[in-house]
Amino acid sequence: MPDASPAVSVDGLVMRYGDKVAVDGLSLTVERGTITAVLGPNGAGKTTTLETCEGYRRPQQGTVRVLALDPVRQRRDLLPRIGVMLQGGGAWSGVRAMEMLDHIARLHAHPLDTGMLAERLGLDDCGRTPYRRLSGGQQQRLGLAMAIVGRPEIVFVDEPTAGMDPQARRTTWELLEELRSDGVTVVLTTHYMDEAERLADQIHIIDRGRLIASGTPEQLTRGTSATVRLVVDQELPDVAEAALRASVDRWSAEHGVGVRSISFGSRTLEDVFLELTGRGLTP
Repeated sequence: MPDASPAVSVDGLVMRYGDKVAVDGLSLTVERGTITAVLGPNGAGKTTTLETCEGYRRPQQGTVRVLALDPVRQRRDLLPRIGVMLQGGGAWSGVRAMEMLDHIARLHAHPLDTGMLAERLGLDDCGRTPYRRLSGGQQQRLGLAMAIVGRPEIVFVDEPTAGMDPQARRTTWELLEELRSDGVTVVLTTHYMDEAERLADQIHIIDRGRLIASGTPEQLTRGTSATVRLVVDQELPDVAEAALRASVDRWSAEHGVGVRSISFGSRTLEDVFLELTGRGLTP
């Protein structure tokens, strides 16, 4: 019978660095078999939170459970079941790409075929290249391969497509979606709003160490009004608000303004993020 407990459960987590509170009573859950995005401005506490979930940091207050296990006390039981993609790469400077991937594969009981994985992620052409000579996108792809080669039940990915070209980015998206289809839980951080909207079943937005919003992309972007964008042929007068769709023709005639185009749309995830935090995401 499948385990009904969350893949990740964080309850009242507090983490401090000296006098600075990095995580301030944070509580959130990640359901199994989903892609969940954790978003926040730089310094919001998301990296500290995920490092605690990965077992690299011990909670100072509160509890953290991953696959119903304590990431610190039960680390030996948890490690074979999780994968971690670090933004810093996690490979030795002089090691060749395929040597590193093969080494990681040998640490697992039932690894994926490394040749297949390298081909899928476009690493077969740079397999003999030392890590330090790989491009930023190639290093990211190698980091993702290292994270999933052991067939994890849950994988934490930090900025999975940073530095990738559009084709590699799309390939990575498709691979993460396939992992979800296979029942793997994916927890990701990203500075790309389109990436979060495309991939995530659930989004948690945190700021100053606190959870400030949670929901599906559709729930978070649902608003009471549409966004209207006008393109005109001269400078507009100081108008308090745009006219409604039915009044555009009358409004433009009254003000002597020729409307070149008009578009209507709902709020984007970036709009919501800026409204909630007052800050943009900076890579």
